[in-house]
Parts: sequence; C-alpha cells; structure tokens
Amino acid sequence: MFELFLPMLERLGIIVTVAFIITRFRFFRELIDRKTLNAGDRYMAIGFFGLFGIIGTYTGITYDITTFEFGSWATDLSNTEAIANSRVIGVVAAGLFGGYRIGIGAGVIAGLHRFSLGGFTGFACGISAVIAGLIAGFFHKKDQPLKLKTALFVGALAETIQMGIIVLVAKPFGLALGLVQEIGVPMILANGLGSALFLLIIRNVLNEEEKVGAIQAQKALRLAESTISHLRKGLTEGSAQKVCQIIYEEVNVSAISITDHDRILAHVGQADDHHQSGEVIQTTATKRVIEKGEMVVAGHEDIHCQHDGCPLGAAVIAPLKRRKEVVGTLKFYVRSEKEVSNVLLELIQGLSALLGQQLEIAEAEKAQELAREAEVKALQAQVNPHFLFNSLNVTVSLIRTQPDLARSLLIALSKFFRQNLGATTKKWTSLEEELKHVKSYLLIEETRFVDKLHVTYEVEEEALRVKIAPLTLQPLVENCIKHGIKDQDGDCEITIRIKRQSDGVRISIIDNGSGIEQERLQQLGDTQVDSEKGTGLGLYNVNKRLEYMHGKKAKINIESREGEGTTISFVIPFHEEEVSA
Repeated sequence: MFELFLPMLERLGIIVTVAFIITRFRFFRELIDRKTLNAGDRYMAIGFFGLFGIIGTYTGITYDITTFEFGSWATDLSNTEAIANSRVIGVVAAGLFGGYRIGIGAGVIAGLHRFSLGGFTGFACGISAVIAGLIAGFFHKKDQPLKLKTALFVGALAETIQMGIIVLVAKPFGLALGLVQEIGVPMILANGLGSALFLLIIRNVLNEEEKVGAIQAQKALRLAESTISHLRKGLTEGSAQKVCQIIYEEVNVSAISITDHDRILAHVGQADDHHQSGEVIQTTATKRVIEKGEMVVAGHEDIHCQHDGCPLGAAVIAPLKRRKEVVGTLKFYVRSEKEVSNVLLELIQGLSALLGQQLEIAEAEKAQELAREAEVKALQAQVNPHFLFNSLNVTVSLIRTQPDLARSLLIALSKFFRQNLGATTKKWTSLEEELKHVKSYLLIEETRFVDKLHVTYEVEEEALRVKIAPLTLQPLVENCIKHGIKDQDGDCEITIRIKRQSDGVRISIIDNGSGIEQERLQQLGDTQVDSEKGTGLGLYNVNKRLEYMHGKKAKINIESREGEGTTISFVIPFHEEEVSA
C-alpha cells in the first residue's frame, strides 16, 4: 500500500502548480468571491476543471493487476491495467467552488477522457467522475467559505465511492476486487489530502493578494486625505496639478494625468514635455471613458501620441464622477500593458471613486457657502429699515424749525447709507471702518436726542486692524438707543469699548438704560422674541452673522439688570482669516 501512496504524494506537486495558475483567472476569482458567473465564465470553469481532471489522469500511476507492476505515466491501457490517479481532485474542486453544474460538467470531460484510455475500469471510472462532481456540488455553499476539513472529507468520499463503483461495475469481479484492495486506501487518502491541499494553496495565495489589496486601499485613503484640501476648490488646472503631483510621488507609474470633459488639466511624470495641460483630449479611449463612465486599459496604439519616442506605452483610464455624472478622468500611464496588474487596477478604481466623492463634497460645500452668503445678505438687508425710519422722522421734524440742521442731517444720512450699501457687497471690513460707520450713525442720533445722549469711545488703536463682519456694531448701538435709553429723561450714556486681550479683540457696547428682564435676557440673540418691547431681531441677526463669519466663540454675550443698564460684548479672534461665510 505504501509503495503506491508515496509516489502519489509526489504527484501532488502538480496540484501546487495548477492551484497557483488557476488563481490568475478571473472566473476562478469570481467563484471564490461567490459571484454569479455568466455563461462564458461557466463554460471556461467547466473546461478548466475538466482539463485539471485530465491532467490528474495522465499523471497517474498505471497498475497491472496480473503482474502487480506499477508504471510511470498513464497512456493506453490494456485490459488488465488500471490507473491510480488524482483525477477526482479537479472534479471535486469544480463542484465545491462552482456547484453541481460545473462539477458535473468537469466530471463529464474528465470521465470521457478516462473512458477513452481503455482498461477494464474505464467505464466505472468515467461514471464515478461524474458522480464525484455531483457529490461535491452538494457540499457547495454559496454564502459560506469552504473549510479544509470539508475539502478533505469530500475528496476522500468521492474516491471511496469510485472504489465502490469499480467493484460493482468493472468486470471481471475478481480483478476489480483485487484492484480496490491494492490501491483503494492509498487513493482515498491521497485524493482527500490533495483536495484539502488544493484549497489551502488557493486560500493562501488569495490571502496574500487580499493583504496587498488592503495595503493599496490604505494608500488610496492616504492619497485621498492628502488631496482633499486641493479638490475642495473644484476640478481646475491648479487643483489637478497638485493632486497629480501627490499621487505620482506615491504610486510607481510613469505618469499621472487628470482631464475634464474636453482638455488635459494636468500631467505629471514622463512625457510632460508634450503631454501638457490645456491640450484637447485626443485619446479615443479617454473619450470612451467619459461617454460610458467605465474604466478601460488603453494600449500604445490607443493612446494616439504623435510624438516620436514617447515613453508611455499604455494607460489605465478611470472616470471621475460627481453625482453619477462623469466630469473628467484619472489616468495612470505605464511603459507597457504588461505593467498593468490587478493591484494597479484596483488602486486606480478605488482612488477615482474617492476623488469623485471629494468633488461631490466640494460642490456641496460651495452650495452651502453660497446659501450662507445669501443668508448673510438677507440678514444685512433686514437691519437697514430700523435706522432709516428713525432718521427720516427726525429730519421731517427739523425741516421747518431748523432747516440748516435738517440739511446737515440729510447729508450725514446720505453718507451713512452710502457706507451701508457698500458694506452689503463686502464679506469683510476692518474694525476701523466699522467704527467710522457707527460714528456717522451716532452723529445723527445725537442730533435727534440733542443734549440727552452722550457717547464715550474707549478704543485701542492697534485693535482696529482686526477684520469683522460688516454692519455688526451699528445694530447693537441702535438697540441700545431704541430699547435702553429712549424713555429716559436725560443723562443717557453709551460707551463703546474696544480692547485687545489674549484671545482676540473684545468689543463692548455699554448703556445706562433701563436694563432687560431676566426671562427675556436668556432668549435674546439666539432667537426672535415676540413682546411689546420688540422682537430682538437686530440682536438675532448680528449674532447669526458673527457665528457664520467668525465661529461660535464670537457669539454675543449680554449682561443686564433691570434699572442698571446693559452691556453687550463679543470677541473677534486674532486668527480669523478672510474666508467666505
């Protein structure tokens, strides 16, 4: 028995080679991933596993039941010869990985071949090959990974059944029984072990590729993280150039290129002397990717480069999609199609998807920015009527009694609104300009209240350089006059204090008015308040603009006690940059 078992184990080395080769085929990867095969892939799988069974037959060991001699390779058999072989392994693998249809198909091919070789067990072995495929298909689990013990058991079971069929079918019975007694146990053990070994090799190869794929996925995520700050600006020549440079430094390819619908936006790497940004797309493959939205591999002829000696021999072209719409392409150039590996294909496919998501984020951020800017403009427009109505009322009252003063007041009002209209077209202004705007307003209000209102300025000149949202101070000062001191008989005081501190510039507007009720004080600035004394719209608008343009740390703080006046303050951070709302 051991005389046969050891040579059969040696022949299992062929299984190692075949198992490695089979992992190179797409249909087998889809079998492993439990994907549904199309008709062409199913026929290819049946043919390949059937061929595997044929190889297992040819590499078997011939055995003459009358002379008890073993031969090296199986070719034509006499009526007293049989083959100790590993044919079952290919058929069992077909059924385990692909189900009973592929298992039976491979069994038919391997069985017909075995029958054609002759020998007194030819018919029995042919039938048993088909049955082995059927049995293995029964153990096929589409949603569960195969286990080594399952492959070991099914391989041994299929060979055991083959031994039984030989005893029942092969003639003469005495020769069949003697053959099974001689080669039965070695073949059961060898084919069971071979089936498990086949699965183990495939699993290890695929695990290694999964590790490589994981590394490439990490690289894609790292590249996406590095490029997101540039793609937030949209798909432009500048952003594309920086993205290509980042990818080129990380990926081992000849060149990287990004296009939009019509032109090359950036090209980094070899051949950048004639593949330049701004050129119209010439590659038919690129146009096909833009049209169909599917990745393609373009050969040297498909690149259509007219430059002699161009080192770019092939390209992988993937679509860049935004909201499922193709807005451009990402290209990986290599020297030849031989360098286009599955790892490279997966990398560019994953990276193009991530870059497309970044473009979607950039579009969403731009839309949000425009919406916020529109809201800021709407909030600014809501501020103007309060002051306009009060100023016109004062002017009307002075026209008959003090026409010169009314004329001066109208001039001041004109200047004020000129500044006001200019502020609505700006995103930022300096604190110095904002203070001038407030002084123009208070000049008009002091005219309105005659000797009743006194304004004090406590300002550090260095603090006036900080940037601030336009039309921020005037509504707050107006709120002091409208709600804080308008009902007082005299000695109305407003102090505007602008001071530097560690975290920014603190701006405080202080009045000695009637103060605010504590219940109302908790709501002001965060929402509109319906009451007899007003809605709080001015404070709410200013607070919203400060949050939009300077962050939540710039929110208004209100301190007040009834009868003791009110202090409204907020802090503009030093680090605030001129960015859109």
